[in-house]
Amino acid sequence: MEATFAAFIPAIVAIVLALATKQVYVSLFLGIFTGALMYAGGNVLRALGTVYTVMSEKVGANVPIIVFLVVLGIFVVLMQKSGGSKAYGEWAGKKIKSKNGALAATAGLGCLIFVDDYFNCLTVGSVMRPVTDKFKVSHAKLAWVIDSTAAPICIIAPISSWAAAVSGQLEGDGLVVFMQTIPFNVYAILTIIMVFVFCGLNLDFGKMKKNEQIAQTTGDLNAGETDLPTDEDTSIVVNANGKVRHLIIPVIILIACCVGGMIYSGFYFDWDAGAYGTELQSANVIEAFSNCDAGTSLAIGSTIALVIVAAYYMISKVVSFKEITNSFVQGFKAMVPAVLILTFAWSISGIMGAKGGYLDAQGFVEANMANIPATVQAFFPAIFFVLACGIAFATGTSWGTFGVLVPVAVTLLGGSGTEVFLTVSATLGGAVFGDHVSPISDTTILSSTGGNCNHVDHVRTQFPYAGTIAVIATVSYVVAGLLAKLGGLVAGAAMWAVALALFAAFTLIVKMSNKKNIAQ
Repeated sequence: MEATFAAFIPAIVAIVLALATKQVYVSLFLGIFTGALMYAGGNVLRALGTVYTVMSEKVGANVPIIVFLVVLGIFVVLMQKSGGSKAYGEWAGKKIKSKNGALAATAGLGCLIFVDDYFNCLTVGSVMRPVTDKFKVSHAKLAWVIDSTAAPICIIAPISSWAAAVSGQLEGDGLVVFMQTIPFNVYAILTIIMVFVFCGLNLDFGKMKKNEQIAQTTGDLNAGETDLPTDEDTSIVVNANGKVRHLIIPVIILIACCVGGMIYSGFYFDWDAGAYGTELQSANVIEAFSNCDAGTSLAIGSTIALVIVAAYYMISKVVSFKEITNSFVQGFKAMVPAVLILTFAWSISGIMGAKGGYLDAQGFVEANMANIPATVQAFFPAIFFVLACGIAFATGTSWGTFGVLVPVAVTLLGGSGTEVFLTVSATLGGAVFGDHVSPISDTTILSSTGGNCNHVDHVRTQFPYAGTIAVIATVSYVVAGLLAKLGGLVAGAAMWAVALALFAAFTLIVKMSNKKNIAQ
């Protein structure tokens, strides 16, 4: 099909429907079908055939990423069954002596569990809530810490389900491109900084401040809110003899094996042939890491790690062989939503031809790039950040958001360069923000559950915090975009100088406001 602007209609349809209906799965599928119908010249049966042809092509090419996601789901279940999460909570309760220490430990555990946000939310809340309750931390603040160290840490971790998902949307070596976006992800990094700074200085504002005051003075950790969730999962039986090492060691094994898989892949994967060979393709470890096939590397590493951890648990007698095999089904079920969103996101990218083919959006962009004013391109990072914020907020899914916007950004700007890294980073950060403040977001719901906090109250108390960082990020991306032509180092330095200056000023204002209230 001739490359025209019509190639973007599938994405437009998906975005508009998602905003209108808040049903991301249906919206993405209808976007795919619209593109297939265009490609098939209006023939419905041929269009359906095209839908499933594209889907099989995209899923087939990304089977290793799906395997990695499923293995992560199995890890989540196994670590819960081993009793390692529970043991960590009991250990922390004995070692932590202050409210600030409890919050820091909660944030620290959130940063440690960076492989998947579902795993993060489900684990951190159940482990740390007894500890934070001891120091009268409101459940709203606990939920904020959980939420702010879930998706933000996953989106800047090279070894995570999020890294695998984003890598599949990028051209060439997706993992390397993804890693180049990390330093530019203002929203994610600044959100994590905010958690540690505000918890360390004991700063609060807005409704969160009221909740904290009620918790400290009356002991009501939910500030009078009812309709509370529960994070009890009766289908998972936790071993009472679990130890802290049963949580820490598996995470270390998973990281080590995934890194090893990347290095192995980089040494033997031949990009020209699109397959593994017997001859070395890289001269050293650094080159191997850059040359790796991300999806296959993570699948290989996580599979090996699963075997080692399963053997470790059986030898330690904390999880039986039968419980391990049952965890396979439980783990797969936990990852079904993620796999479904990825399948649709990959397919809509495929039918658009974001990397060439079918509707050939890439061809249209390449033919019209010269007509895009440089001044407009300079604002792409800020524009895509705001777009991602709105779409993720309305749909409740960050994965669905960057699944639609990242291919568009890459197509508009080409496959590499500072502008691409900035714009993709902005899109990822904006998707995380929208996910943070959306009441229909799965991660937000899981964070409320983990903190045993009223869900609406969690959204209301978190919004001012997330919104502040989003505003700072928007301003920072405007500055970075204007300086992108000078190179990544200059743009990045200016961006972070502005972001940190604005954050420091805001922190000072909140601190002075808190002191004034205490004096009164």
